[in-house]
Amino acid sequence: MNTATPAQAPSTSETSPAPSAAGMMQMPRGLFLFLLIYGGMTVLAGVVAFKQVQLFPTKLAVEAGIFPFLILVVISSTIAQLYGKALAQRLVWFGFVPLALSALLIFLVLSLPASPEMLEFRSTDLAAFETVLGQTPRILMAGPFAYITSLLLNIWIFSKLAGNTEDGAEVKTVSLMVRGAVASALSQAIDSVIFVTLAFYGEFDITDLLIGQVIAKVALSIVLVPFLITGGVRLAKWLDARG
Repeated sequence: MNTATPAQAPSTSETSPAPSAAGMMQMPRGLFLFLLIYGGMTVLAGVVAFKQVQLFPTKLAVEAGIFPFLILVVISSTIAQLYGKALAQRLVWFGFVPLALSALLIFLVLSLPASPEMLEFRSTDLAAFETVLGQTPRILMAGPFAYITSLLLNIWIFSKLAGNTEDGAEVKTVSLMVRGAVASALSQAIDSVIFVTLAFYGEFDITDLLIGQVIAKVALSIVLVPFLITGGVRLAKWLDARG
């Protein structure tokens, strides 16, 4: 009688190793890139908004936060197009995290005393630094109100025109560029009214700034944003295809 014991079958862990945590949690490259840019733009928009830029050759003006904010519009629309309305909306809410952290760090830095060398030799630089970053509470309040209202409105209009389901699937066809232009123009007009009114009303005549903001944002939304969204969608698809 053969008493040799049969060879023991290799364990399951040896034949099919469990997938790594990195593999299970892999994020599309396009989405990862846009998330990084989005966080940076939320912080930058609040800083550069301190400056009003003249729309030459007119006397109309825009606050410079319009430029990073339009990038936020493009990214939120691109994510809604590729990854779904629900994810785009969550991104808008999570955008408050870098905003809050940057505000806390700015408050900390402004509270710390400057070095003796800076006080003696670079007092002008210090005053400019404190002026720009020590923005009035009205501006700090106006930014988040305009941010959340306009970006959520942009995503809602953009997805509504496409008939997107929660997972991003389209149930009717509307041009991507048309959706981007209409959603951006309407949401940015609302953003201008909210931000300029809350931030500057009563400090100076806001008529030129408000008109300039609306005209500039609507014009850029029609002329520039559709092409940026189309480019963003193509870039994300290309990055995702590369694994």
